Amino acid sequence: MAFHSIALIFIFQFQQILGIDAKISSIIVFGDSSVDSGNNNFIPTISRSDFVPYGRDFEGGRPTGRFSNGRIATDFISEAFGLKPTVPAYLDPAYTIEDFVSGVSFASAGTGFDSATSTVLSVIPLWQELEYYKEYKGRLEDYLGNKKAKKILTEALYIISMGTNDFLENYYVLPIRYFEFSPNDYQKFLVDIARSFITDIYHLGARKISLTGLPPMGCLPLQRTLQGGNCEAMYNHVAMEFNKKLKALVETLNDELSGIQLVFSNPYHVFSKIIQDPRSFGFQTAVTACCGTGTFEMGYQCNEFTPFTCTDANQYVFWDSFHPTEKTNFILADYAVKTSLAIFK
Repeated sequence: MAFHSIALIFIFQFQQILGIDAKISSIIVFGDSSVDSGNNNFIPTISRSDFVPYGRDFEGGRPTGRFSNGRIATDFISEAFGLKPTVPAYLDPAYTIEDFVSGVSFASAGTGFDSATSTVLSVIPLWQELEYYKEYKGRLEDYLGNKKAKKILTEALYIISMGTNDFLENYYVLPIRYFEFSPNDYQKFLVDIARSFITDIYHLGARKISLTGLPPMGCLPLQRTLQGGNCEAMYNHVAMEFNKKLKALVETLNDELSGIQLVFSNPYHVFSKIIQDPRSFGFQTAVTACCGTGTFEMGYQCNEFTPFTCTDANQYVFWDSFHPTEKTNFILADYAVKTSLAIFK
């Protein structure tokens, strides 16, 4: 089936199922490759995906810097709330402040809550994402005037999605944090950073905020390859424990910060169901990814010369060894909008 037909079916089903009337002015995104719509294209890093076959099922069949064959979850969430079908990357010079009125992503693939994580692949640290937001806020005020800009920023939905890289790219790979913190203490360290970040954007005007938990990161194809095809139970346990701490943080900040609507979006359980029983969701497999052998390829290892890349990404839960396909992103977005984000309808 052609991309445009699939996309139209997705859009129609999404809008029919959700029936959402927009009460959100904009989608403002912070995070990692799960929500980076192309910022890494414009920084010197190897953590990029601005080449084929990435984006082959995106409109026009072009790579955008999204780590997927097509759109990512925040794109679908934006469309579900009656906004644009894609959320543009802040650093992309093709867009202007006019384009960013209804949505913008400051996310950077490879980053995390911990600034040490961003240094691994020389990507944008979370504190810099915040600085870009402050810059954006000033530009929006200049463009619309303070009153209208304040209204948009207050009624925007802020999505925060990161954390996987802190563990899989940083803590368990590099020795510094591993010897500095126990797994439990490192989780607390990251939660404290999340607390500070949410408090910062709250004081800058954010009121509607979604904090996204970790997926079953031990079941990513790369981790399964390292485990002989099985999920890495320890990593999944860490993800579940970290999610509990994030949920507790959300409850605490809702009590502490007047007027905030902070929700915890937990993809772990629905993602686990997809991985455990992919056929019930219309997939063939979750063990291997579409690109290449499906066991280790991602980023520059997933390129136009990679042999064996699948012909139909809709049959695969994962696009590369670390990231979901567009179809999986759609399912995860659908779940989030019908559950944790339903408060913002």
